[in-house]
Amino acid sequence: MSGHYIGLMSGTSLDGVDGVLVDFSQGTPRVLSHQTLAFDDTLKAELMALNTAGANELHRGALAANALVQVYAQVVQALLTATGQTVSTIRAIGAHGQTVRHQPGLFDGVGYTLQLNNPSLLAELTGIAVVADFRSRDVAAGGQGAPLVPVFHQGVFGKAAQTVAVLNIGGIANVSVLSAQGDVLGFDCGPGNALMDFWCQQHTGQPYDDNGQWGRSGRVMAPLLHAFMQEPFLQQPPPKSTGRDLFHPAWLTAHLTRFEHASPADVQATLTEFTAQACANDVLRHAPDACELIVCGGGALNGLLMARLQAGLSSTSCQVVSSAERGMPALQVEATAFAWLARQTVLAQPGNAPKVTGAKGARILGGIFPA
Repeated sequence: MSGHYIGLMSGTSLDGVDGVLVDFSQGTPRVLSHQTLAFDDTLKAELMALNTAGANELHRGALAANALVQVYAQVVQALLTATGQTVSTIRAIGAHGQTVRHQPGLFDGVGYTLQLNNPSLLAELTGIAVVADFRSRDVAAGGQGAPLVPVFHQGVFGKAAQTVAVLNIGGIANVSVLSAQGDVLGFDCGPGNALMDFWCQQHTGQPYDDNGQWGRSGRVMAPLLHAFMQEPFLQQPPPKSTGRDLFHPAWLTAHLTRFEHASPADVQATLTEFTAQACANDVLRHAPDACELIVCGGGALNGLLMARLQAGLSSTSCQVVSSAERGMPALQVEATAFAWLARQTVLAQPGNAPKVTGAKGARILGGIFPA
């Protein structure tokens, strides 16, 4: 059986698709190629709009899923071209889909998590088996459906007899605690880049604050930061997960009603500090003995955010480093994790960690759509 898998990830940052072609033949993942493709403005706007209730959602959501899969297929082709691999050498594609609603455990005691995707179309377009809908089985088993990456993080970044924390900062931030005793804990800890990116796009026309330069030009507004930090989600114990259902533009607008004369750059600086403090506080609470905080996702490329994370951990000996310094570039980690999750499903092995998600037990995740 081929050890080659493709992982596709389009996260809550809504910037586009990261794809990796990974060789697992030696057991540990080896990324052979990483390709990325940005969403066009129309698709990005529609995916953003579908995070909240609106007219004709079912129709629009189905068409947006088809458009998303067209981007997925282009990334798959780019990976094959870059590596010289053929369809026959790829065992499966792990396609996460685009999360537009995440409500585990709510309403009827089960709740739901919804990722726009059309894995049948992706299998048709690529000629490769597709594994998709990873989160729903964990939710059905009483879990949060997220995060699913801590077990993967343990295999890639864990250290014998040392506690390591891994922080993925995409649109939402999630942390994995890899304890010195071998235990794994993980949960969502805050808004990540979602609010910073929204504010930057609105006031500068740029999709994100490149290296935090705009945030550096502002000053943190202590009263606004205090208001942000009162968000009840931040105080909830794990297991917990969140998304744009909570940290969305209306949430930010509501907080800014008392600060309508604030400088946009000061708000950006405060949002950056908010993300850093929310994440650092959870590391202090749940991994006080961590020797390292390994940061991946787009947030690892924001120098101001990385510096504020280190400042937030100044009372400890924990060092903040990019995952690139530990062998895997920041934008490859999550896509590689979904290649690994696809492999777990194909091998009929569990992909969740019940202690992380709160599920009743280990479960084989997702469904397989044959080529």
